[in-house]
Amino acid sequence: MNDARNEYERRMNRVLDHIDRNLDAQLDLPALADIANFSRYHFHRIFAGWMGETIGDYVRRRRLEVAAGKLAAGGAVLEVALSTSFGSGEAFARAFKARFGSTPTEWRANTPERIAAFLAGLRAQNSNFDQVNRKHGQAGNGDNGEHGDSNHPYGENTMDVKIIDLPPSRVAYRRHIGPYGPAIGEFWGRTMMPWILGNGLANATCYGIGHDDPSLTPADKCRYDACVEIPDGFEPGGQFSVANLPGGRYAVTRYSGAPRDIGPVWNRLMKEWLPSSGLQCDERPCFERYENLVTQSDGSFTCDICIPVKAL
Repeated sequence: MNDARNEYERRMNRVLDHIDRNLDAQLDLPALADIANFSRYHFHRIFAGWMGETIGDYVRRRRLEVAAGKLAAGGAVLEVALSTSFGSGEAFARAFKARFGSTPTEWRANTPERIAAFLAGLRAQNSNFDQVNRKHGQAGNGDNGEHGDSNHPYGENTMDVKIIDLPPSRVAYRRHIGPYGPAIGEFWGRTMMPWILGNGLANATCYGIGHDDPSLTPADKCRYDACVEIPDGFEPGGQFSVANLPGGRYAVTRYSGAPRDIGPVWNRLMKEWLPSSGLQCDERPCFERYENLVTQSDGSFTCDICIPVKAL
């Protein structure tokens, strides 16, 4: 039973990855079924059962979410529409307004206010979390002067960002679908770490890849890959799949603090630092890089936040 479910998971991940790489192309059901090696006749029902939405709804949602991100970065409406496989600006505008409640032009113009509202929501969530912790007699993170982003997680201090070249790496990964935040830490602790230790990979570099923007994608649809670097010839088996992370130039900032505080740092890097840097993201994935997955007694940890960059 477990082996069969593992195989389903690997096949479905292949389909999701293919869709994301080809949002600007025609995606037809028979071709996707062939990628998953499932029956063409039954694949639509299999996909809907696994993902909780039809293939058509999933592809439409991903195209609009990617388009929203491109608009927020200042993309031209027609160029964004064509890059996400909408045949015209009019069709794109109708679909975009139905999904996000505003026109593409309004969305682009209102980006600063929308980001501020999203970060304010994160601040409120973190404040509530701290209050609950204190009620249970747990130490809060707010008074810890060691981590600048714990005291000033929303932009009061200057980010230390380096531009470096990273080598490519071969990784084994498991995918988590659901809300980011504490659930990701639990996924690493309960699912990944026992497997990593059991396979002699305790000293290997690990990566966390969040494929979705939680300000755009419903929390229960967010995808996260927990990855560990593996040597050539190592085949993980089970529910693990293998991927190759591309090397190249990345903007990197180090984060130390509680898991709940890392989201605002990601947002500062993408929404504040990047637009003023003279650089832009390319199509490679963003990730968190962990050279040591050891956490402190309060649950805090250290990682490098890495975003792929190229010249404007």
